[in-house]
Amino acid sequence: MPTELPGTPGVSPVLQVPFLSDGGLDEAGFDTVVAQVLGTGVRSVMFPGFASEYHKLYDDERRRLLEILLAHTRGRDDVCAIVAVHDHGTVAAVRRAREAVEAGADALNLLPPHFLSPSREAVTAHLAAVLDAVAPLPVVLQYAPAQTGTALDAATIAALASAHPNLRMVKVESQPPHRLVEALARGNPSLPAVIGYAGVQLPAALEAGAVGVQPGCTFTEIYQEIWDLHHGGRPQEARALHARLLPYISTWMQHVELIVAAEKLISFRRGWQSSDHCRAPGWVLDHTERALVDRFLDEFADLLPGAVK
Repeated sequence: MPTELPGTPGVSPVLQVPFLSDGGLDEAGFDTVVAQVLGTGVRSVMFPGFASEYHKLYDDERRRLLEILLAHTRGRDDVCAIVAVHDHGTVAAVRRAREAVEAGADALNLLPPHFLSPSREAVTAHLAAVLDAVAPLPVVLQYAPAQTGTALDAATIAALASAHPNLRMVKVESQPPHRLVEALARGNPSLPAVIGYAGVQLPAALEAGAVGVQPGCTFTEIYQEIWDLHHGGRPQEARALHARLLPYISTWMQHVELIVAAEKLISFRRGWQSSDHCRAPGWVLDHTERALVDRFLDEFADLLPGAVK
């Protein structure tokens, strides 16, 4: 069982879940999504997340999708399957975390409990219970205050990592992310960070020392190019490409369901799935929002093979 996240995370996409036009689960589409994303050369993927519409899945659907993902990653030393645990109840979270370990997860992503505003002491006790249950498997703590309302700080997270060494990394989705990225690096122990929130502030986060970005998965190639340019000694070109991407992701990230719907349409246009259906309650793209996807596909046609309008 690994005690470190394999390699530098780099671009670590959150996998999307395709649905059929009637709302049923598109298992073949998910298999294609996994294959296409892994085909970009990423070293890790995460499932399920907000971008996966995890909160709209039955438990048996989550288990089946996890089986499909792990069939691709099991036995591979070059890619890490990060399995997310979002359960609010501590008993349920511990059970789901152990099930993920038994299924073959390489690492866990752990979202703190947030319904009904639990105290900081209750939140840290929950996190500690899950960390203990899966030790020494490496765990990424997801800090998404805008989505959850949970408030943590670098000192609290460092204390948790000191007591639970399998807490190996933090996914930072606070705004602006560079402040927490830097504070975590200064802590004892020092913790590396990846950023989420579609990488809206990726250049500043990279300069602050972020070791990865965890966006949605349907235009992974663009993030990969930004990453490669930055780490290939061409930071100005990386910033320029991110500046081209920014108007799209900043618009879509005005609401989580909006970017999910936009990415669903992009992956459908790329031929990865048979429908761009989002389960209700969700976001229904209007004419203006669909036209923005068209412009996006035109602008980045060189980086997104197979996309059609």
